[in-house]
Amino acid sequence: MHILIVDDEELIRSVIRDYLEEENYTCDEADNGSKAIELVENNNYDLIIMDIMMPHMDGYQALREIKILKNIPVIMLSARTEEIDKLQGFSLGIDDYVTKPFSPKELIARIKAVTKRNGGNDTLTVGNITINNASREVMIDGELVDLTHTQFELLKLFLSNPSIALTRDKIIESIWGYDYEADDRTIDAHIKLLRSKLGKYRKSIKTIRKVGYRFVYEE
Repeated sequence: MHILIVDDEELIRSVIRDYLEEENYTCDEADNGSKAIELVENNNYDLIIMDIMMPHMDGYQALREIKILKNIPVIMLSARTEEIDKLQGFSLGIDDYVTKPFSPKELIARIKAVTKRNGGNDTLTVGNITINNASREVMIDGELVDLTHTQFELLKLFLSNPSIALTRDKIIESIWGYDYEADDRTIDAHIKLLRSKLGKYRKSIKTIRKVGYRFVYEE
């Protein structure tokens, strides 16, 4: 697996690289957004770890450019903890948001969760919503809809469990793994963005107060 580490702090890049190489990942490094874009243009990466605050071009701007070039899963790093920063990242298509300081072992666990892929050629259809697990494509009313990896996994979880109440803990365990630590606002942010991709079917994802969510197909 080939991972791009983007951070202007050499020590952070070095620490992340050391832990990734222990897991037999191949790593490239960039100390700013412009260099990251150049590397993405010339290489194929399975994942990008992207800092927000960098000189010349910040992580948000770099991510916008990268998403035009290629659809690569992204974990964003930041010292910022405000909800608005997480929402901005998720709206740009990131798959996870890790705040500094962080445990390298936790980062490895999140990388494994983001990059996991379920095999098979099966499709899953509920009403006019169809997901193809092999191609990672989503069709709604016959139109292709672009989802991030996390949004795809969330939708698959809902379509696989129609009318079943899913707690936030169950959603976290299913998408990211048992040891993943996330607050309710992070889950709610992902759900909000998924709803925005579903168009007229957004109301199919029902909020269950103090519990979680349930998918009930509605046109």
